Amino acid sequence: MPVKPLTLAAVGCGSRVRTYTKYAALLPDRYQVVAAADPNPARLRLMEALVPAGSLRTFASDRDLFAAGKLADILMIGTQDAYHVQPCIAAMRLGYDVLLEKPIATNFAEVRALELEARRLGRRVMICHVLRYTPFYTTVKSLLESGAIGTIATINAVEGVAPFHQAHSFVRGHWGVVEKSSPMIIAKCCHDLDIISWLADSSCTHVSSFGSLSYFNAANAPAGAPARCTDGCPVAANCFYDAHRYLGDQRHWLQWVFDGGVEADDESVRQWLRTSPWGRCVYHCDNTAVDRQTVNLTFANHITANLTMTAFDSGRSLEIRGTEGVLLGGEAVKRLSGHDIAITRHRDGKTEYHDIKIEEGEFVGHGGGDFGLMNALDHEWQKPNSADMRSSLERSVESHAMGFAAEEARLNGGVVDLTEYRQRG
Repeated sequence: MPVKPLTLAAVGCGSRVRTYTKYAALLPDRYQVVAAADPNPARLRLMEALVPAGSLRTFASDRDLFAAGKLADILMIGTQDAYHVQPCIAAMRLGYDVLLEKPIATNFAEVRALELEARRLGRRVMICHVLRYTPFYTTVKSLLESGAIGTIATINAVEGVAPFHQAHSFVRGHWGVVEKSSPMIIAKCCHDLDIISWLADSSCTHVSSFGSLSYFNAANAPAGAPARCTDGCPVAANCFYDAHRYLGDQRHWLQWVFDGGVEADDESVRQWLRTSPWGRCVYHCDNTAVDRQTVNLTFANHITANLTMTAFDSGRSLEIRGTEGVLLGGEAVKRLSGHDIAITRHRDGKTEYHDIKIEEGEFVGHGGGDFGLMNALDHEWQKPNSADMRSSLERSVESHAMGFAAEEARLNGGVVDLTEYRQRG
């Protein structure tokens, strides 16, 4: 018999939820998006454009959507970081299972509270750790499980945010002020910590971390730079971060922060830059997110790992050293060799290459992970034990413990014992 499509509703219809909705609409025999809530009418109109005409019920708030009762099998939550837990708990109490955008919460106590409530209610929660669904990382995981480099000894990962991305999202943007969102190592890198945890396949035991906000501050402002790029900056012509780049080669960022999107006329964008946070000088913002951080990790199976987050590189890179070989992968290897993954064997020094192919124009968001998650969603939901879902809440708690403990270590110094930290949370 044909399987009935899973029905989906949404709260918070920003770019992440719209991406999942777009891919769900491409799989109509498996998913139907039936309801959406957002206080911004423009976002609701964008949602309506992604699904068959007349098929979407829209609401001005999550409260209004919840007041209508349970409208779907799964609720997608794509609100800002600080507003993940409240609608997730409300949805579970109404009977929804949940697809929750990362991070789970902005502090570890709320992560644990959500985990306990999901367990009490017997609800399924999947976290949008989309890197687990990418062709690249699934290939790496398969190679490691095949014994390609023997037993893993060390994992070193780099998350290069990219300079303009850092300025857009973590200086001018939604995640620039840690106190209003979440620490950089969680907001940007819980993906990466999750991947390290997944590849290590063991519990993390200890964490230390170092990092700072050292560049995007007033001390590095050019002489005469005003508070806003639109106020006549004397160095605008040579400034990499000049906000007027939103009118040119950085215009693609508008789709996520400006209601007019990339199609807006230049004058509308200029008017927006005069008043929006994205028109500010990057050296004169209220940002508190670090622009560099390193995290050191040890695991119960004796693997040691390191994650470096930097604003001053672009893309993710991975180095995994094992008893029988070394695996290198990601952006750095691609730039040097033209290949996605290189494995060099200790015994003979020979290197074999693996390339990841995503068809041009296909589902490339997050390296294919956005589509990968939606393509796997209904299959994951069929697993008898919700904890066995590839990016279940139960699995994802580990990366958040690692991340919040890392921030504690960065701020206070020393080494955090993860066993003790989990109990505290």
